[in-house]
Amino acid sequence: MDADFSIELAHEDPVLGFPWTDPSGKLAYVDLKRHPGLIASIPEAQAFPELAEFLRTLNSPRSLVETAKCDVWTTTELNAEEEIYNASHKFASYVDVVFTHTTSSDNAARFSLPAHEQFARKLVELLHRAPETPSSVEICVRRCYFAKIAKTGRKKKEKCAKAAIALYISAVTEPTSPAPVTIGESR
Repeated sequence: MDADFSIELAHEDPVLGFPWTDPSGKLAYVDLKRHPGLIASIPEAQAFPELAEFLRTLNSPRSLVETAKCDVWTTTELNAEEEIYNASHKFASYVDVVFTHTTSSDNAARFSLPAHEQFARKLVELLHRAPETPSSVEICVRRCYFAKIAKTGRKKKEKCAKAAIALYISAVTEPTSPAPVTIGESR
């Protein structure tokens, strides 16, 4: 498995707002950490049981993080590193995570760029121990603006930036493969 991380804090880099709502109001943050039963309301989790299990694990009471957002897609656009597998398709997903806020020490980690960088480094080290599969993980540490909820119930965006982690996960395969590739599992 190919795994790497990056720190993306430039002005033009993507930023996460947490909790988030899309401009149309059709999609919004779902608090799976505190309400795990709501996983059934996430279409991507319904369509892909492996993603549902990943979301359950990331939001479990023992996890240091909670999920903010996710998506899945397929593409035929492969990069040079993926072409060695002689596959024609790539299944990809991303999951944005933030450190869970339950105590003052958790809050300190949520605001700490070094804590996010250390988390990303350790995760890459662990992923390098996984069996060789036609898959990759890119971990991106990014800025995140956490909204405070006013007594009126309306969100107020904080002006200071904290950090979040985007996990990009992909596996290459043939659309006619007899079994889907499960990341972390070799065939």
